[in-house]
Amino acid sequence: MPAESVERPREKASASARSTLLTVLGEFVLPRGGEVWTRTLVAALGALGVEEKSARQALARTAAEELLESERHGRKVRWRLTEAGDRLLREGTERIYGFMRAPHQWDGRWLVLTAGVPETQRRLRHRLRTKLTWLGLGSPSPALWVIPDASKEAAVREVIRELDLTDRAYAWTGPSAAIGDTAKLISAAWDLDDVEKRYVSFIEQFEGRAVASGREAFVNQVLLIQEWRRFPFLDPDLPAELLDHAWPGPRAAAVFHDLHNRWHRRAQAEWDLMDEEAAARH
Repeated sequence: MPAESVERPREKASASARSTLLTVLGEFVLPRGGEVWTRTLVAALGALGVEEKSARQALARTAAEELLESERHGRKVRWRLTEAGDRLLREGTERIYGFMRAPHQWDGRWLVLTAGVPETQRRLRHRLRTKLTWLGLGSPSPALWVIPDASKEAAVREVIRELDLTDRAYAWTGPSAAIGDTAKLISAAWDLDDVEKRYVSFIEQFEGRAVASGREAFVNQVLLIQEWRRFPFLDPDLPAELLDHAWPGPRAAAVFHDLHNRWHRRAQAEWDLMDEEAAARH
């Protein structure tokens, strides 16, 4: 078997372990002051099917990204969220739980941004794309970004300032002119067919699911968040006026919030139990 085919599953597993770790940190560690034992995290990730080696690698990788810092207590290690880690998780929590929480009125205005980053600056291009996508913007053509939400102006300005692109970017807001096909613009900016399929799959996977124990509540709570957290990256949450049929996003959001609320107490209690067991071990 070629080395490349061996590495790819490993890389995928590593990325999956880190993603799961971040979800666990945001859901269970952040609300408890941002501190946790290594053994608690290893046990929690183990319940989610992550092997101990992968869990420890995910911890090391997250620490290398300066999101976590460690402190030794005898033979045990306690992790603490850094300022950057705390900020990342709080921003993520706000977006994940606030996304599509309530319908919003559209004033008919768009925000349009042009920001040119040469192909040679791939890392900068990736950072720009990641940050703008997180805000819901879509790119119908190279260097052009759009979103039918003028209220994102301040957030977009901050991204451009943070990436030091002020001298290479220009943005404006306002209603669209009666030129061109808005449906084609939307189709070019976002893959809504794929997003819709993902929503339908999410609903089919979780709607009506029940749990029979604290451990099941914990596992399913994390899986629920893991699946839902992708949607703020994928769905621009377009106004109803720009959609040509009933969008499954609101129904998926209702499933998410209903189950999260239903499982919350038992999942948190299971986490406390794992943490107590980890703290008691020498």
